[in-house]
Amino acid sequence: MKRRVNMRTTTDCVFRSFLVEHSNYSGWLELPAIKTSDLLPHKVITFSKAMRKNCSDFDSWVVFYEADKCFERLWNNPKQYISKLKRFQGVITPDFSIYRNMPLVMQMWNAYRSRALAAWMQDNDIQLIPNVRFGDERTYMFCFEGIEKKKTVAVGTYGCIQNHIDREYFRKGLAELIKRLTPNTIIVYGCAPEDIFSEWMHQGIHFIFFDCEHLSVRKQVLA
Repeated sequence: MKRRVNMRTTTDCVFRSFLVEHSNYSGWLELPAIKTSDLLPHKVITFSKAMRKNCSDFDSWVVFYEADKCFERLWNNPKQYISKLKRFQGVITPDFSIYRNMPLVMQMWNAYRSRALAAWMQDNDIQLIPNVRFGDERTYMFCFEGIEKKKTVAVGTYGCIQNHIDREYFRKGLAELIKRLTPNTIIVYGCAPEDIFSEWMHQGIHFIFFDCEHLSVRKQVLA
């Protein structure tokens, strides 16, 4: 990892250089490195719900497992939301989309945006757990950079395991994550099929599962 100099320029508003002016960088792509909290969430809330005026679930961790349009505003104006995020127990870092059919440079850009916002939250004393978003094998060269090993990571399955092909890519990505980061705890947001997760549970990795908002609402309706 290496220290970068202050990058504040007239282009600051374009790529939000203030987010990473105190950051260390990792890997050839120079993604900002982040420190992982030793705390674990017992409750989570999506960013869009957390930002509602009537929200009082401050004992939750904020997650970004929803459509990018729901939290794009955080990237566009991060200073507006930092004080609101600090009211919560912590944040699982932003989950900007990495789709296999996106140009690879856009996948890299979304990985950078997630890390940059996380680095700034870290500078503002917010407890963080890194979300790891991977796509196909090409993303392995950057998607794990800047994340501490033998710590806690989070993954989201909602929308990522809808068919056989998606499940295989997710299974391979999860195996690569475990190989490279050797996490002691993995937080899973969304459904957790046994054929994907049971192998790793039997190997002693601690998993924490949270139903996604869609599944929670459906269960309430069915009940």
